[in-house]
Amino acid sequence: MAGGATITLTPAQRVSWLRLTRADNVGPIAFRQLLNRFGSAEAALDALPAFAKSTGKPLRVPTRSEAEDEIAGAARYGARVVAMGEDGYPAHLHHIGGAPPMLTMAGGERLDWHRMIGIVGARNASTAGLKMTRLLAEDLGRQGYTIASGLARGIDAAAHRASLETGTVAVLAGGFDKIYPSENIPLAHDILDQGGALLTEMPLGWEPRARDFPRRNRLVSGLSLGIVVVEAAKRSGSLITARLALEQNREVFAVPGSPLDPRAEGGNHLIQQGARLVTSAADIVEGIGGADPARSMLFDPEWQPEPMDGQAERPPGEDDRSLLLDALSTTPVEVDELVAQLGLAPSAMQMLLLELDLAGRIEWSSGQLVALRFE
Repeated sequence: MAGGATITLTPAQRVSWLRLTRADNVGPIAFRQLLNRFGSAEAALDALPAFAKSTGKPLRVPTRSEAEDEIAGAARYGARVVAMGEDGYPAHLHHIGGAPPMLTMAGGERLDWHRMIGIVGARNASTAGLKMTRLLAEDLGRQGYTIASGLARGIDAAAHRASLETGTVAVLAGGFDKIYPSENIPLAHDILDQGGALLTEMPLGWEPRARDFPRRNRLVSGLSLGIVVVEAAKRSGSLITARLALEQNREVFAVPGSPLDPRAEGGNHLIQQGARLVTSAADIVEGIGGADPARSMLFDPEWQPEPMDGQAERPPGEDDRSLLLDALSTTPVEVDELVAQLGLAPSAMQMLLLELDLAGRIEWSSGQLVALRFE
């Protein structure tokens, strides 16, 4: 199973969680702040109209019937909608910033989700790169590791195919009914038929956009004890995955390649920057060692204000909002630094950041860093 249960949602609670998850501008961090502040998804949904009024922007919230339809639609694909903290939610994802409150998952009941390694790389992979991927994935699978990747062309698809019999997980950038690329739909069926898993944080009907692939990549790395880059250009999604893995305190490995091949440039650069050089699966197994995100979490899942021992605090005003907006830029900054610089009470800072988040004006990095959204 993916992880031990800490909560069990009723059908009504699952619908409310899904409605809040799918509400406009309610990302993973805003979701948890709303849940912490109001105690339940139902109470947070009741409070959203007041937030919409304060931000000056309407916040669309799916109706109860729309959420019920999504759950039923997932079931038609053999999938289930799982909440963070429930049995079946991948354990390692609890230890990343901005973990999805809910996932749509199919298959994977017999996989070892605690021993997972991600393999990513170029879509236009070389023959040598594809062969190396197959050798690594097969050997890791024989040693009891589950392989995670993103179902893309090239290296991703090769990693999935090589680990069909031993266990593989494909993370989708779109909805279950919008698998991309479409040429890998048969591979997705093979993954499920062989006992593997598909998962996504996106709703049914969601066509993946360019910005959705980095979001998917953070889940590939978050599921894994380490990420292996086989081939990657200097600017590629695979290097984004490697950066996200480092932020999540995961191990990063890279297969070296010819300096004359642009597809090797990114992997060679990672090795220069300290990634572990890989020539065989043994290098990966040795590098993983006793890695366990539950013991080595580098970042808290999200920023939360320290308790104020019952002291009453005034609500933030317009002057406070102006001060915060002037202090923010498109460069990420620690929230604690903003608190110290502006002299705002932590609870007031949380409220202001939640309002800005719901207005779509800020974005979070690793749950601790905040920046103005680049427009």
